[in-house]
Amino acid sequence: MLITIDENESRPLYRQIADEIKMLIVRGELKEGDSLPSVRQLASDLGVNLNTVATAYRELQSDGLVIVKHGAGAVVSSLTSDSKGDDELRKSLRVALAQMFLAGLTWGEVMNLVVDEMSAIFKEGK
Repeated sequence: MLITIDENESRPLYRQIADEIKMLIVRGELKEGDSLPSVRQLASDLGVNLNTVATAYRELQSDGLVIVKHGAGAVVSSLTSDSKGDDELRKSLRVALAQMFLAGLTWGEVMNLVVDEMSAIFKEGK
């Protein structure tokens, strides 16, 4: 499992780790039932504090993407179980789109960004 983090990025490290794991799930590199590395192992591999990885795993668990069992590790759960409802996903998308328009992007520029990002998500996994 290849995860990269950037200490100079504005997102907290735990969020970067959680987002990287989400991308691995989206691309199908991590499937339902796959085990994630132990908190200790991933922290060692990335050179971060154990609590940073534990926080990332808790976030993924609260999103319904992994099941964490103390002493047994973390396992990718069903993508459909406990997933956010359509209304909640739309709200998140609406906020992201509003931020883009507030940054001065045009309708066409926003559409191009969305298409580019969707392409990047699925190209990176291949």
